[in-house]
Amino acid sequence: MGRLDEIDMKILGALHRDASISIPKLSNDLDLNLSVTYSRIKRLIRRGIIQRYTLEVNEAKLGFPAGVVVGLNLDPKQREQAMGELMKLQEARDITEVTGRFDAFLTLRGRTIEELHRTISDVIGRIPGVTHSETFVEVSERAPEVNYNLSSTPQMQA
Repeated sequence: MGRLDEIDMKILGALHRDASISIPKLSNDLDLNLSVTYSRIKRLIRRGIIQRYTLEVNEAKLGFPAGVVVGLNLDPKQREQAMGELMKLQEARDITEVTGRFDAFLTLRGRTIEELHRTISDVIGRIPGVTHSETFVEVSERAPEVNYNLSSTPQMQA
C-alpha cells in the first residue's frame, strides 16, 4: 500500500479539523480530484490510520460547565479493578495511564465544582485500589490546530 505522502497528510489534517466535511468539499478545498480524495480516505481507513469519525460536544451548553483533571495513584495489585470502576463513572470523560508522579489522569465533567468534589471524595476516594488523588480544576481549555506533515511523522509502511 505504500507510504503516506503529503496528500494523505493534508486529508488527515482537514478531517481532524472537521470530520463532518463532505468529500466533494474536501476535494475542492484541497484541490484534489474527487475520486482520488475518496480512494485516499478509504485507504487510510483500511490501513487503520483513520480509526473512526467522531464529534465534539460543547458540554457547557448541555449543563456541564465544570471540569477537573484528577491525578491518581493506584495500587498495582488492584489496578485493573480500580480502572474498571473509574470507567463506569457517569462524570468520566477520559482516563490516561501515565508514568511519573501519578499512575493515571482522569478527566471529569459536571454541573459544578462542588458536585465533582463530592464524586472525587465520596466515590473515587472509596474505590478499592485508588490510594491517592490530586485534583486540578479546569480554568480554560485550548485546542491547538493539528496539521500533519511528513517531516514530523515517522515513515509508515503498509
